[in-house]
Amino acid sequence: MLIRKLTDCEEFTAGDGTRLRELLHPDKQPLSLRYSLAHAVVPVGQTSTPHALKTSEVYYILSGQGEMSIAQETQAVEPGDAIYIPPDAVQFIRNSGTVPLVFLCIVDPAWQQADETVYEPKKG
Repeated sequence: MLIRKLTDCEEFTAGDGTRLRELLHPDKQPLSLRYSLAHAVVPVGQTSTPHALKTSEVYYILSGQGEMSIAQETQAVEPGDAIYIPPDAVQFIRNSGTVPLVFLCIVDPAWQQADETVYEPKKG
């Protein structure tokens, strides 16, 4: 049995600027999974850097309020929302609330750095 505690997972800043902790990744644990699972945090008033993955991704909002942008469409998101992000779609999420925006990221197949393109944030 494998149980990963969030507090045991090292936090790092991802290429899109979010604070991440990888919970499950088949390249890092002896797992028969296609996907990876990470816990993400966007601090109050911040926005992740626009990026795209060659793979599909799902965000599941745990707490906070935000605005999710996918391929030039933007919608408000809140706890309990599951957001599907198709492959190659430019995406970013903005914390529009007063507390950290916390969500899970599921990437299928599992996240690989070579599958991600990070774009320069828009100025002004």
